[in-house]
Amino acid sequence: MTDSSRHNSGRSGTSRRAAVGLILTAPWVAGCAGLGSNPFSSSEQPPGPSGPEQQGTALGSGQVKVGMILPLSGAGNAGVAGTAMKNAAEMALAEFHNPDIQLLVKDDGGTPQRAQQMAQQAVDEGAQIILGPLFGLSVPGVAQVARGRNVPVVAYSTDSSVAGRGVYLLSFLPESDVTRIVDYAAGTGKRSFAALLPENAYGNVVEVAFKQAVARKGGRVVAFEKYGTDAAQMQGAAHNIAQALPSADALLLADDGDVLVRVSETLRASGADLKRVQLLGTGLWDSPRVFGDAALQGGVYAAPDPSGYRAFAKRYRAKYGQDPVRTATLAYDSVALVAALAKQSGQRFSPEVLTNPSGFTGIDGLFRFKADGTNERGLAVLRVTAGGGQIVSGSPKSFGA
Repeated sequence: MTDSSRHNSGRSGTSRRAAVGLILTAPWVAGCAGLGSNPFSSSEQPPGPSGPEQQGTALGSGQVKVGMILPLSGAGNAGVAGTAMKNAAEMALAEFHNPDIQLLVKDDGGTPQRAQQMAQQAVDEGAQIILGPLFGLSVPGVAQVARGRNVPVVAYSTDSSVAGRGVYLLSFLPESDVTRIVDYAAGTGKRSFAALLPENAYGNVVEVAFKQAVARKGGRVVAFEKYGTDAAQMQGAAHNIAQALPSADALLLADDGDVLVRVSETLRASGADLKRVQLLGTGLWDSPRVFGDAALQGGVYAAPDPSGYRAFAKRYRAKYGQDPVRTATLAYDSVALVAALAKQSGQRFSPEVLTNPSGFTGIDGLFRFKADGTNERGLAVLRVTAGGGQIVSGSPKSFGA
């Protein structure tokens, strides 16, 4: 997947229920890349492990066994992410009040081969569902093992190409960001769109989603350019966008903070007046570098309502003494989800249950799994200000028909 992760055991029972008791919005239950950094960066292909644990650990003592595959001993950021996600999983277990699940936590060391081995170990030990792995390259091997036992997988990768039959992605997919921000812009009267995107895997996904979303809203793309890492190439693309900008009323920029500021500077150097168009962005805009760029202030981007993460991070810091990685909420939400579903008898993890159209509510708001294994999220729209993102359109409380 992406980057990664993020309580307070002394909180009251009421507070704990408020945190997880309404994880399921479906009517049959009484009351899961990251943002601010490119989820298609090198963390999708982490360096080798420093030495995986051979057997893993078990958390909880419930009857329903749940495999969880994380890069606990992965090198660099992979291991940091894995540890934070394991912490978040422990938080979810503690806050859910004696859930009837046992987490079989397996260390894949950040490698596809090890992830497949850990999936085999988990299903051999009786896992009824697998959570993870984190990296897209590891998902196919895990899926192969799981499908052989008819065990569903809820992975954390942002690479939608690895989703499919029995493999669901609980992650922040750029397609959701783009759809939400284009819908918002169209709802405020924007009809002519331009886009300047990176020439990489993330930019390719955003391009497809952008063109589809604009067409669906009856708009038109008046200018479209991509740039690579070469400064001259970026200048050429920015020049072309600047020339076409007078005929556009919205401009989509989709990159992480440092690069986005450079794109902003290059556009202005090419003569673009960024104040006369509505700037649009994705969740990568959730960055101090973006908030500090005066030229980007007033731009709007799609992302989860930050209040849920802030409350989660506060609890995480109180319990572990450090800040969580952003994707830790994915681990928390996935564990809370299976804990809630484990209360159901029969086909608790069947496709019909997992793809319930009413969806579920987690730390980062509303989400639901689609039949193709990707997800849809109820995102907010935030405006860039010097003090951070300010909500201009709240996240939905339910999915419309």
